[in-house]
Amino acid sequence: MSEETGLITVYVASGQPEAQIIKGRLEIEGIPAMLRYESAGIVYGLTIDGLGQVEVQVPSILAKEARQVLAAGERDNTKLPGQARNEEL
Repeated sequence: MSEETGLITVYVASGQPEAQIIKGRLEIEGIPAMLRYESAGIVYGLTIDGLGQVEVQVPSILAKEARQVLAAGERDNTKLPGQARNEEL
């Protein structure tokens, strides 16, 4: 968790496109989301050793609701990209 901003990571995407999908899904439900990533992954297009990973973060008070929204996609058989990797978050 990023203590200074009160944000918590609810999903770790393997790249920007996946992260944008997740962010959009949360925002449709009224949950503001931000993306946190290393700029080198974007600039050089690298996706090795976690460099291309993007953390989807939400305000800590909305983290439980955000996880429920993401889990609902799985229950509805609309599996989100990379969802199996993120079930432990």
